[in-house]
Amino acid sequence: MASVREIEVDCPLATRTPAPRGRTTKTVLLAATAAAAISLMVGLSAIATPALAQEAAPAADAAAPPGIKWSAYVEAGATFNSNGPTGGTNYGHLFTDKTNQLVLNQLSGTVSKDLDPKAEGFDWGFKVQGFYGTDARYTHFLGILDTGIKERTQFDLVEANVLLHFPSPGAGGLDLKVGAFSTPLGAEVIAAPSNLLYSHSYIFNFGLPLKHTGALATLHLTPDIDLYGGVDSGVNTTLSDGDNNGAAAGIFGIGLNNLVDGKLTVLALTHVGPENPSLKAPLGYADANHENRWISDITATFKATDELTLITELNYIKDDLFNVDGGGIAQYVSYTLSPELTATLRAEWWRDGHGFFVAAFPGNRDFVFLEKGEPLEKGAIGPGVGTSYGELTLGVTWKPADLGLLDGLTLRPEVRYDKANHAAYDNLTKDDQFTFGVDLILPFGG
Repeated sequence: MASVREIEVDCPLATRTPAPRGRTTKTVLLAATAAAAISLMVGLSAIATPALAQEAAPAADAAAPPGIKWSAYVEAGATFNSNGPTGGTNYGHLFTDKTNQLVLNQLSGTVSKDLDPKAEGFDWGFKVQGFYGTDARYTHFLGILDTGIKERTQFDLVEANVLLHFPSPGAGGLDLKVGAFSTPLGAEVIAAPSNLLYSHSYIFNFGLPLKHTGALATLHLTPDIDLYGGVDSGVNTTLSDGDNNGAAAGIFGIGLNNLVDGKLTVLALTHVGPENPSLKAPLGYADANHENRWISDITATFKATDELTLITELNYIKDDLFNVDGGGIAQYVSYTLSPELTATLRAEWWRDGHGFFVAAFPGNRDFVFLEKGEPLEKGAIGPGVGTSYGELTLGVTWKPADLGLLDGLTLRPEVRYDKANHAAYDNLTKDDQFTFGVDLILPFGG
């Protein structure tokens, strides 16, 4: 079963220990690919910009550009399982995998300077974010704070990057992000306050990367079209010893804005590159540097009314080394009942075609060890055969007003039903499970 999950873990987090020569080669590849991606965008913009430059010119704004700011929040929660699974693991969950226990998911702090959306010339910004909590077991950059702590509550660096805005090319200019950053793929994110529900989808847990190290360019070709292109070291990896293979990876895609009278946006992105550990790791593979993993995601957000928002996510992942794939669809329906209360329904189906991607990790460091190609402490749990998973989650977000020092406090109870076509839950003895989860988020500072 560990080998089955190996691929999945690589998908969200890939790492390697390259030799000195590999480091030099990879650095050159990263630089060359970044330059090529930006050059391609410049070429495309030359076609579209002249006719649209005046249309896209931002209006002058008397407001001062944003400055340096800081913010923080704490998230704690619990997930109760009606099956009372042996070993206390909620299968199909990663971040909410601990059964009937109160956990500190994230104690997060951020220092940042946003790009000025009205900037007519060059602008710059940055973001540094980290947190301490149980979620860190699954969000580590390989090579940074990844295996040093054995306990389930760990430290994690989420982002550390520089943002640059250039007024041209493109009708809206070019934004460049350089450093360590969260993936732009997907409908859900690492930062708890930005999600609609407490628990995460199968897509987020098993079908997407979480972080990258490299450079990502966004060309605002027209007011309605953004082009994405970038190069990075892989999925959840850093440079040098923080990568599990010797090959570069990258992101490309398109964003469509202001569709249907400004109500619809669509973001379609693909991340591609080798993600399995090479023979530099004890459990690595001989062809790891030469076989790609393709991760594609389309997220469409439709603001139907002031109260109703619909989000549809399509996901597909394929690993060429093992010739396995997975993918599915998630539909979110979010309705604002009052200024303080929002209800969200998520319905999802995800197919792990060869039993390769979906698994549970009782060991606090086993998710990272699998990504790195290292022996696991407690092993991974998974059916090891092609399995379809479905989940239906209904949650409520309650954010009361006028709380004084507790302003911004958010409470998110949810009920979730998971179903598989093979016995996967409760240590592979049941084909379904009910869970009830609730978390509390309290922002402060900034």
